[in-house]
Amino acid sequence: MSYPKKSYKYIFGPVSSRRFGSSLGIDLSPDKKCCNFDCLYCELAKAKVVNAIENPPLLSDIISELKLALSEFKNIDVITLTANGEPSLYPSLKELVSEVNCLKTTQKTLILSNGTSVLDADKFEAMLGLDIVKLSLDSAVQKTFRRIDRSLENIKIENLVEKMAEFRAKFRGLLVMEVLVVKGFNDTLEEFEALNLAFEIIKPDRIDISSIDRPPAHEASGVDDEILESLAKFITASPVVVARKKALNAKLEFSLDELRKLLKLRPQSKFDVEHNFAQSSKDALETLLQNKEASRVNLAGVEFYKII
Repeated sequence: MSYPKKSYKYIFGPVSSRRFGSSLGIDLSPDKKCCNFDCLYCELAKAKVVNAIENPPLLSDIISELKLALSEFKNIDVITLTANGEPSLYPSLKELVSEVNCLKTTQKTLILSNGTSVLDADKFEAMLGLDIVKLSLDSAVQKTFRRIDRSLENIKIENLVEKMAEFRAKFRGLLVMEVLVVKGFNDTLEEFEALNLAFEIIKPDRIDISSIDRPPAHEASGVDDEILESLAKFITASPVVVARKKALNAKLEFSLDELRKLLKLRPQSKFDVEHNFAQSSKDALETLLQNKEASRVNLAGVEFYKII
């Protein structure tokens, strides 16, 4: 994390991400990890699983720091609610969202949640006031979900998916889902077929797929870029961002007809086009854009190309 010039306890950044743009973060649990999950892949130090943030910061203190930080950094894209753990465990979440909305100008508000936030009526209601909500869903198979995320309570995956879909139906902002792939757990065709069925129910605006990038606190490992890309092809419910460490070795060649079919089935991100398309494929895309067969859309800070 990088920090502003002034000294802040709760504010960090701006940090830059190709998934959400430049972000000013608000850490709602700065003193210790507080989470209702004990995920295999978490890079934070091991800690007791809890259902509330211990010694949560005062709302007034957070807002005071945010005012100063926004005066220092005026051109950020998003104000992100996050934590050393799960940010939705913050007890005054609805009030915080309301206060941040009063301060923001051109920025979007974002929360990075493990997904359990939709199961609580108050948190559900609070998140409706945000511009972007990112929820995690690492598996739609009950046994695998339990093995990876190791929640404090026995969460039924069917109920979680149902509540996520209910949130999507009521939410007027952009919903992003995230899947983190763990080697030997959710890295199979069956797992991704089940995830795609869940996403067809939830109907998110975007799906981010990644793997372990930093050393986890538990014994777990990620998959390489090639496996990540092959698994991502089974997700067709919504546009997908694959968090690769590098571009593909072989550039992708598409005819006009092939590109039409691809963009209809799976919109391509600007990163994919710039780094993985051969020049002939880029030319074909430009033809589709000029003919108004394809269009550019911005989904929570990521530009995609899709068939209209």
